[in-house]
Amino acid sequence: MEAHVGDRIVVHSTHQGEPDRIGEIVECAEPGGGPPYRVRWEPDGHVALFYPAGTATVLHSTGSRN
Repeated sequence: MEAHVGDRIVVHSTHQGEPDRIGEIVECAEPGGGPPYRVRWEPDGHVALFYPAGTATVLHSTGSRN
């Protein structure tokens, strides 16, 4: 997985009825865009270190490097 500051990350729920988690990447540990990522999660804005798993996808922002 490759992501950069400003990209959004979506963690798809594995349980019926649970919403997906959405956050904005505010820091990348690796210069090439590799994990872990520091993510600001919606809706409360808490920031946490995140190691993506198989249910996570990246929505690249228009200004990020691809």
